[in-house]
Amino acid sequence: MLPCALAAVLTLGCQSGPGDEGPATAEEAHRFVEAAEARLQTLGNNASRSGWVQSNFITVDTQKIAADAQSELAAAVSELARGARRFEQLQLPYEDARKLKLLKLLLAAPAPDNKAERDELSSVSSSLEGDYGKGKYCRSVKGKEECLDIDRASNILSSSRDPKELADVWQGWHRVGAPMRDRYSRFVELSNKGARELGFADAGMLWRSNYDMPPDAFAVEVDRLWTQVQPLYVALHTYVRSKLAGKYGAGVLPANGMLPAHLLGNMWAQDWANIYPLVGVPVSGDTYDLTKELKRRKVDERGMVKYAEGFFTSLGYQPLPPAFWERSLFTKPADREVVCHASAWGWDAPEDVRIKMCIEVDAEDFQVVHHELGHNYYGLLYAKQPYLHRDGAIDAFHEAVGDLIALSATPGYLKQIGLIEQVPSEKADLEYLLKTALSKVAFLPFGVVIDQWRWKVFSGEVPPARYNTAWWELRNKYQGIDAPVARTEADFDPGAKYHVPANTPYTRYFLAHILQFQFHRALCKEAGFTGPLYRCSIYGNKTAGAKFAKMLAMGSSRPWPEALAALSGESKMDATAILDYFAPLKTWLDEQNRNAKPGWSPTR
Repeated sequence: MLPCALAAVLTLGCQSGPGDEGPATAEEAHRFVEAAEARLQTLGNNASRSGWVQSNFITVDTQKIAADAQSELAAAVSELARGARRFEQLQLPYEDARKLKLLKLLLAAPAPDNKAERDELSSVSSSLEGDYGKGKYCRSVKGKEECLDIDRASNILSSSRDPKELADVWQGWHRVGAPMRDRYSRFVELSNKGARELGFADAGMLWRSNYDMPPDAFAVEVDRLWTQVQPLYVALHTYVRSKLAGKYGAGVLPANGMLPAHLLGNMWAQDWANIYPLVGVPVSGDTYDLTKELKRRKVDERGMVKYAEGFFTSLGYQPLPPAFWERSLFTKPADREVVCHASAWGWDAPEDVRIKMCIEVDAEDFQVVHHELGHNYYGLLYAKQPYLHRDGAIDAFHEAVGDLIALSATPGYLKQIGLIEQVPSEKADLEYLLKTALSKVAFLPFGVVIDQWRWKVFSGEVPPARYNTAWWELRNKYQGIDAPVARTEADFDPGAKYHVPANTPYTRYFLAHILQFQFHRALCKEAGFTGPLYRCSIYGNKTAGAKFAKMLAMGSSRPWPEALAALSGESKMDATAILDYFAPLKTWLDEQNRNAKPGWSPTR
């Protein structure tokens, strides 16, 4: 008779009482892992395919199909993860031990063993993400109703300079979260139950266990890295505040030093690049406008992707497979709702990888497309790994890989590919660094906030009655940002950010903003570049490409410090690379802020 743990993997029935299985063995563990991978690959591909359809055709039926497929996968992962606990005390070969560990950490929302609760979790998850995808703010414009989805609302936040309009659209979009509140609370209950059944105190503890170190040590590591970069962020915040006060008047900005969330050019105040015209340095006359250049050359959405593919092929990598061009979504359809949030897909790599993105032909999406193809090429390079190793060394590596490529989209790179005619001289470096910092540095505290909030929610430190209050306490503390209008517990502002209803762990993005500069510094050194780090592009350098590919091909087969060392020779995350990159800007910001009071005073 097969042991119950293995029988479960093979979907065979098993009836035994406590103690009937006998002692676990290494051989049994190996067979367990092999059978688990085969089963999960089938179910995972089915769930991904169903999720693709749901994201591209948002209907009640597609939500149900996706929820059912996700429920079946979640049930299998949870069942297998519980079965894997049987082997926890064994001394196993490295490969089997790592796969069993990764198996336990596979789901961000592990399903409870109870079928009704498992189905409920899948249904709630699907409905939360669907509500975000269908979300709109409808307002009256000159007597006519105008309904804004997140893209149109974001365009207003990025371009309008009318504080009243900005505040109206900001609060209008944030209404999308309020109806999610009760369902999100239930989602937390069910996720926590599933996590406890796997031996974790709560779902947040499970998330923090995913980084090849004890969960408490990981929380300390995040704090260490934030402490390294905080002075750079505070300097940028102080400078931007003085510029916005000059534009809008001191009365529009809070006296406590906070920045109003609606004035920063982004719905979540996570990227301030759109307000560069308001806060930019004196114009050198030696710059370019990439959006205008793209439009002048009549580059379309597909052309944007072709440029990004060309970056990777210049490193010596294969072209994207034909299925990519046949099956990806590049533009928003006119006849249906889709989830426009950019994402990369690759369940059938290397034959089939895709992106789903409502591309705008502008400078921002030029970088986003490069980022998404970074995910695709990571998947293509580790496609030969066993199923449980087809992922980034940790989730942050996947994000950092995409962003690393965007760092190489320098003016020098743009000239090489013919998008600009001349590389600006060094007198334009300050403009370039400030524009980059308004995206990269401004993001850092937001990258910390979302999971700080969720970890507290999952642990029960923040109960449902304080969801919104705690959200703004953290945004006050880390970002120095406040809402433009009064917020109450009738609101659920976390739900207005895609990654919360989609239950995507977010600390990965903060770590990615550290790692991408660390990767960039290492690859620039490999390429033999000796100038300022912000002027380096590895485009066309096959030596750097080969070094990069060596790390990417490892997937999650080794702990992340080993993967990092394969690329950089370093085995610890280090924020000094981002500080090196922006060092000239920090010196300039400190000079600009010499008569200003740095920082802010949270009022919550």
